[in-house]
Amino acid sequence: MTVIHPYLTFTGNCREAMTFYKDCLGGKLTLQSIGKSPLSEKMPPRMKASILHATLVKDSLVLMGTDIVPPAGRITGNAISLSLHCSSKKEIMKCYEKLSAGGHPIQAIEPTYWGALFGDLIDKYGNHWLLTFDKTIQSSHKK
Repeated sequence: MTVIHPYLTFTGNCREAMTFYKDCLGGKLTLQSIGKSPLSEKMPPRMKASILHATLVKDSLVLMGTDIVPPAGRITGNAISLSLHCSSKKEIMKCYEKLSAGGHPIQAIEPTYWGALFGDLIDKYGNHWLLTFDKTIQSSHKK
């Protein structure tokens, strides 16, 4: 099956942001700096500490990032959200609290008309997160 993994672009703070996401979500974080890559010779010295590629992996969650900004520049918008499907009420509450630190909570975690817990926020890096815990989906995966 084909899988989509979010790949976030930062402007020099990829290491900080991905470390924040690791602290919020757990998992294993791998960082490759530009200075430790074959691109190092082609980049200005100020870019050597920047992150070429970061990967955060926890179970089926894969979140990637970079400090390499496309030629058109980095455009932050509202066309993409990161939808985090949590496995328990405790997990959704913990993730919401951590991800919203320093950011902007939009909707607190609360029960929805469709029977799930849901909330959303903009984190301190400007990324929009949708958090869901749906008991019916979780129990159907365990069968």
